[in-house]
Amino acid sequence: MPVTRRDFLSASAALALTPVLGGRALAAPSPREADIVVIGAGAAGIAAARRIAAANRKVIVVEASGQIGGRCQTDASTFDVPFDRGARWMHNPETNPMIRLARSAGLDIVTAPAGQKIRIGRRYARPGETEEFLAALVRANRAIDDAARKGDIACAAAMPKDLGDWAGTAEFLLGPNFCGKDLKDLSAVDKVRAQDRNTAIACRQGLGALIAKLGDGLPLALSTPAQRILWSNRDVMVETPSGKIVARAAIVTVSSNVLASGNIKFAPELPKRALDAAAKLSLGSYDRIALQLPGNPLGLSHDDVIIEQSNSTKTALLYGNIAGSSLCTIDVAGSFGRDLSAQGEKAMVAFAVEWLTRLYGSEVGGAVKKTSATRWNAQPFIQGAMSAAVPGAQFSRRILTEPIGAMYLAGEATHETLWGTVDGAWESGERAADAALRRIGGIKETAPESAASSTKHKRRAPRSAGPMN
Repeated sequence: MPVTRRDFLSASAALALTPVLGGRALAAPSPREADIVVIGAGAAGIAAARRIAAANRKVIVVEASGQIGGRCQTDASTFDVPFDRGARWMHNPETNPMIRLARSAGLDIVTAPAGQKIRIGRRYARPGETEEFLAALVRANRAIDDAARKGDIACAAAMPKDLGDWAGTAEFLLGPNFCGKDLKDLSAVDKVRAQDRNTAIACRQGLGALIAKLGDGLPLALSTPAQRILWSNRDVMVETPSGKIVARAAIVTVSSNVLASGNIKFAPELPKRALDAAAKLSLGSYDRIALQLPGNPLGLSHDDVIIEQSNSTKTALLYGNIAGSSLCTIDVAGSFGRDLSAQGEKAMVAFAVEWLTRLYGSEVGGAVKKTSATRWNAQPFIQGAMSAAVPGAQFSRRILTEPIGAMYLAGEATHETLWGTVDGAWESGERAADAALRRIGGIKETAPESAASSTKHKRRAPRSAGPMN
């Protein structure tokens, strides 16, 4: 596609884009140009834009939805505490630049609850039963590790067959609750390489609030979907409903599902290699049902995390009395969660009440006041929770880091070890920004917030996680 920069300028000369900065629309001259244009204002996009701005290069961020954050969205009005509808945790506090930035922004950083309680019917597991479960979980993890050394098979094929009463719970925690996919749909190598994260950290004001805060001052065009991207080895042009943006490079941070869906048109078309990789890293399903339960009818402690002994993955995880409030969330995931979400919010709330009633008694239903539920699969600009490689496809993550002309892909799906986390999304945005800056000759030898891109993480067993966690 031998398109020159003059061709781009000529094509866009009569059009302009009106960006949003700090929530205010600003007039812009025509044509609209930038050194680098960023598609998507989630964690990866904001990280990339901050990096580019710090290098004193002109950047524009276009976002299809009406708000910053991507899969980090905080509801601060429905309940008496912030409700993270998407990502809830960050990791690796000793190396994660987001945690330092959050503190610098005056936000409160807290360590996540340690461990989980197990419910067996109407009672909690006894110490000996908890030890049995932990032993089963360790055996399952080791079996998947061993299988991954021999080949990239489905995690389900590696699971021990004699986990007894703990089989369903182990499968739920290692598959749906970890990445939004059942173990039969999850690459063993991808899961093993994901064991590269430690202490979970939350932002008291919410991760959505954190990403929005870190986006302050950036040139953001909200409610401005990228409709078509014309690209070559020299330039890019992004067509939006508000006009066209000419840039020397682009960073595309949309989810793997959106990339594979064809909702954004590319000219020339994206290489089949990249499209196939995105399709093999499809998003799992992970949703959160929030219930306000005044008076603590479940008798829970501050920030309790509860799972149940289950004979299948048709179960949930309870996060109770969040920050000492009356808010409880019930997380559903995997194929069961996807089917439940497809039935709508009413069905999701009904399941949550029924599930809690089965574990805690019939008085739960009458105690519920306000409710809310996420349905990430139905969000058109995201279409799911976090990426997870299908069996045999872990290599696809590296493919998505390859430059495509003057375009670079970023987002949690492009991170080989921190996929499914906000940390991985942020780090991938910085990595893509560095690559784009090198292309245009704008990178500095020492750039701020650079520690994450070169940090070597220690491998640890994964904890339960939510979307993009």
